[in-house]
Amino acid sequence: MIKILQYPRKQYRFLCLASSALILTLPVIIPARLAIAHYQAPHPQAILTLGGGIDREKFTAKFAQTHPSLEIWVSTGIDVETAQSIFQSAGIPNGRVHLDRRAVDTVTNFTSLVADFKSRKIKHLYLITSAFHMPRAKAIATIVFGSQGIAFTPAPIPSKEATESWIRILRDVSRSLIWILTGRTGASLNPNL
Repeated sequence: MIKILQYPRKQYRFLCLASSALILTLPVIIPARLAIAHYQAPHPQAILTLGGGIDREKFTAKFAQTHPSLEIWVSTGIDVETAQSIFQSAGIPNGRVHLDRRAVDTVTNFTSLVADFKSRKIKHLYLITSAFHMPRAKAIATIVFGSQGIAFTPAPIPSKEATESWIRILRDVSRSLIWILTGRTGASLNPNL
């Protein structure tokens, strides 16, 4: 009888130790993977824009004109027709622009595209979003992309809005860590993320 009660305790201890070891090694593993990615690809190989307003697509179109060899991904931005019109007006061919609609929030902007970037061997990209949103985007990118060996260079769009609260940043950092451990972001739990 005593052995039956002790087995779950041993299993629980092992789970706690394994989780603790992973959490303690992430602060070492992620910066190392980011450093390796920067070394392997010192210059960005693509552009990622986080949707959230027409200004982001307009900025990206102008930015892309100065980086003509880079493909562009826009994660859940404005409607497809308007976005295509903005890029076409800037002289950017449709084949260079990927309008991805899978993301439902900022965390899934990254998690829904990371496999696509890895399959294309993209190790470094420009990250475009509004300046007020950039601290949260950088925190998520560091964890999600960093854990996968993808570096990023921020390209913030000037904005007059106040930087997002540290609570939102902390919440999404936690969700990003959960994604590393489970492959799930928790986006389906709260539609207002």
